[in-house]
Amino acid sequence: MKLRVLYFARLRERFGVAEESVELAGSTAADLIAQLQARGGVWEEELAPGRAFRVAMDQEIVALDAVLYDNAEVAIFPPVTGG
Repeated sequence: MKLRVLYFARLRERFGVAEESVELAGSTAADLIAQLQARGGVWEEELAPGRAFRVAMDQEIVALDAVLYDNAEVAIFPPVTGG
């Protein structure tokens, strides 16, 4: 399945890309994260267990067990605080 993946804040800076098209071999947000981690380097480091980031599908925050669908827009970003 093909996804449009967007990266924000420190993740965009660390990965050096704001968005990309990803062909996902699995079906869940966790599968996407694992596929990106497998790239190694900063991908593995920033998306490692224990690192703070969120995943949204079509602008709705989802859990990692969420099932994605073809042509979904998936955003990965660090938690945001405001004040």
